[in-house]
Amino acid sequence: MASVKNLKKEINYVLGDIVNIVYIWEMSTTGKPTEASDKLIDEVYETFDALMTKANVKDVENKKAHFKQIRKEYEAAANQFVAKINELK
Repeated sequence: MASVKNLKKEINYVLGDIVNIVYIWEMSTTGKPTEASDKLIDEVYETFDALMTKANVKDVENKKAHFKQIRKEYEAAANQFVAKINELK
């Protein structure tokens, strides 16, 4: 498994890119934020905070399993956000 540092960077970059995609969608469709896009951005930030909190936990019994679980949660959340972006109207 890659280092914890790289996992944190990956989470930051991917979720940051998702926020940027939502902003681009807003500007290209309505020209201003919508209630749905604001809600989606809030969800991304909440997920980011939760994942970073889990990644910063120091006293875990099985580190490998802990970080594998974080990666699974992160990938599932990213896929869910992409699906929600595709549903924006």
